[in-house]
Amino acid sequence: MKTAGYIILVVLLTSCSSTRFIDSWKNNEITVFKPEKMLVIGMTNNLTARKIFEERMKNALYLRGINAIESSKEISITFTDSKKNESEIDVLKKELLNKGFDAIAITAVVGIDDKQDYNSGYYTIGNNWYRFGRYYYRFQNVYYTPEYYSNYKIFHIETSIYNLKTSDDESLVWVGTFDIVDPNNITSTIEDYVKRIILQLEKEGVIK
Repeated sequence: MKTAGYIILVVLLTSCSSTRFIDSWKNNEITVFKPEKMLVIGMTNNLTARKIFEERMKNALYLRGINAIESSKEISITFTDSKKNESEIDVLKKELLNKGFDAIAITAVVGIDDKQDYNSGYYTIGNNWYRFGRYYYRFQNVYYTPEYYSNYKIFHIETSIYNLKTSDDESLVWVGTFDIVDPNNITSTIEDYVKRIILQLEKEGVIK
């Protein structure tokens, strides 16, 4: 029974999402953070992914008492379709403050790594590895099977939260980094990522 329970636990753990929390930093100088109106920004040129992410993040924050609004409803495509200088971004910040926004949660892909792994379909655990013939027999596929190795990507994602009503040098409230391994479905990947962000924010006391 113990063995069966252990196997079930391993299956559950390995079937969990591909999103992994890596590290975070919290501004300990900010003892109270209660945003009244937060803008959610997903920085991506994939409009579908941006809308799904911002909507899911907005809903998760709303359930925790934070009035959040998607950037797709506040920042026009004409602003995001070309590079803006810092002065233009400062103008945007002032416009957001005039609209009552006092905080921003912004998420972006900060890096992508290409990885290669053994194809699990060719790897088996067995005895007699001390025999050269047995070892060669097991792994000879690498010579003539292109699929012996599988390629995948790791996306490094960063989410930062800013307080718009403080000076620029003190505005960063929290920043967290996460890795997403080889995402296949936009919706399920985003839903899981939002859950991980919210969980970490609650754990560190940034939000209730």
